[in-house]
Amino acid sequence: MPQTHDAIAVVDFGGQYAHLIATKVREHRVRADILQPEDPIDRFAGYSGVILSGSPSLSAHDEDGDYTKALYELPVPILGFCFGHQEMAKHYGGRVIHGGQEWGHTKLVLTGEHPLFAGQPQEQVVWMSHFDSVEALGAGFREGGYTVADDGAIHHNAVILDDQRRRYGFQFHPEVDDTQFGDQMIRNFVLEICGCRPSWTMARYKDEQIAAIRQAVGDRSVFLLVSGGVDSTVAAALFGAALPAGRLRLLHVDTGLMRKNESRQVIDALSELGLGEALHFVDASQTFLRALSGVTDPETKRAIIGKTFVDVFTAQAAELGISDHLLGQGTIYPDTIESGGSKRSHTIKTHHNRVAVIEEMIAAGKVIEPLVELYKVEVRQLGEALGLSHDLVWRHPFPGPGLGVRLLCTPAPDDQTQADADSLSGEAQAIANQFGLQAQVLPVRSVGVKADIRSYEHPVMLSGTSDWQRLQAASSLIFKTVRGINRSIWCIAPPKTSAVRARAAGVTALRLDRLREADQIVTDALRRHRLYEKIWQCPTVFVPLSVGDQGEELCVVRPVLSERAMTAKAAELPPAVAEELGHQLSEVPGVGIVAIDLTSKPPGTIEWE
Repeated sequence: MPQTHDAIAVVDFGGQYAHLIATKVREHRVRADILQPEDPIDRFAGYSGVILSGSPSLSAHDEDGDYTKALYELPVPILGFCFGHQEMAKHYGGRVIHGGQEWGHTKLVLTGEHPLFAGQPQEQVVWMSHFDSVEALGAGFREGGYTVADDGAIHHNAVILDDQRRRYGFQFHPEVDDTQFGDQMIRNFVLEICGCRPSWTMARYKDEQIAAIRQAVGDRSVFLLVSGGVDSTVAAALFGAALPAGRLRLLHVDTGLMRKNESRQVIDALSELGLGEALHFVDASQTFLRALSGVTDPETKRAIIGKTFVDVFTAQAAELGISDHLLGQGTIYPDTIESGGSKRSHTIKTHHNRVAVIEEMIAAGKVIEPLVELYKVEVRQLGEALGLSHDLVWRHPFPGPGLGVRLLCTPAPDDQTQADADSLSGEAQAIANQFGLQAQVLPVRSVGVKADIRSYEHPVMLSGTSDWQRLQAASSLIFKTVRGINRSIWCIAPPKTSAVRARAAGVTALRLDRLREADQIVTDALRRHRLYEKIWQCPTVFVPLSVGDQGEELCVVRPVLSERAMTAKAAELPPAVAEELGHQLSEVPGVGIVAIDLTSKPPGTIEWE
């Protein structure tokens, strides 16, 4: 609980939304604490304002009394987003209906001036994700804004205002980067409406975390699995700053799922940080390959990779005589949310640091995760506060399961999957015709996210133009219209035949070696064209699709722009770079088609699997 009134309480109705809101508040140097809706009312004392988050799983249309309604009696401003907006409207006598669904970018029209929207235009773009709507307002509230759909339909009460009670609601999500002036709305609420004074800094957070690590660890020691990615490297530096020499052990495991020459680079980087003495290395590539042999289901793959990590860790700990150490992990918040780790979040995909055996260790108090409330952008800020080099802090994110999730695997092809793809192709082509494009739905599925819930659906491959805007417009309409599609890709190196068929494929050394080569080609091209730091992440993916006698892999390049990984949008590559990649990747053995992913998150996840 804060000692001053310069702090905001964020009520967690929906996992990622609450933590993203807290992050946005902290960007304005104001402390934000996450509270649960069922917390007793005295937990809310001392805050200068409250923000109610949205929710991926709750509906204000249903009766739900399972939270502390007394918070509405607090003598401080309250602002609700999406589900929080609906709950506030309902509490004060408004009516919420199950209808008026809006999804994605939407035009908001403000009905007048208000301090929440100071410095903003009357019309702006916001991000919507809801099934329920506020149809009528209770006494004291007025409409502050409405949205206009593509067909001209008006959705009222997108903004509701009650200045006397200082109660406000937005149907949209200002905490999401896709909302044009969302940061400014949050700033206006926190600084102007609530009167908070900026005082929170990452340097202060670093000192707090160092103190928290020392208290949590006590007389014990920490054994940290360090992949060499941004998260585990920052965690290693943070533990190194908190613990005396000899109380931290690092383990780097070559899983065989690493990028080209990556283990050597990781060892060199950690040594340069002064952590070489604490570092242990094990080549477990054959162990992981054996464990993954014949496995095709993406969630099963993730579970096996996570369990094998723990098996290797346990064996190494026993060999080093440190079995009683705490397990350190560089887990960040999106890992927890996508794994369904929050009380109100759905499982999109289980991260390797959230498999069952790790959850059991967490419950037993054997795991310490100092970054677990941070997003990637905050981890990087913390890395800078710890003095890490620019190259280490700003390298592209790389998932813990590594290329294991970028190498799609499929069982033997089945007629139903092919029939589903053929049926969807007809629907997609009808839309593509409006844009003068060709569309083919592929007979494979990958993980996506729709309405914050996991989907497992087909990608559609578009061709016929290099016009990015036309490709994006066609993709957007297909997503809105055709059920069963969660990705869209642009074919930049088309096959000479349209006979694209799924084939049985698993995790093999040969496929991994070829994917490593393709990944290196993409990374080198991004650096050569000075795009590496402009693009947030660029996975290279192999999808097992045979193309006549020309190849057996679809190679997908997935450049994205993001800050926190909860949402992302496809990054447009210059035409010359796309053409170069199409040519070079076509030369990788086994590659028959090269494509660029056009999909935002949602409806696709950043990683294919």
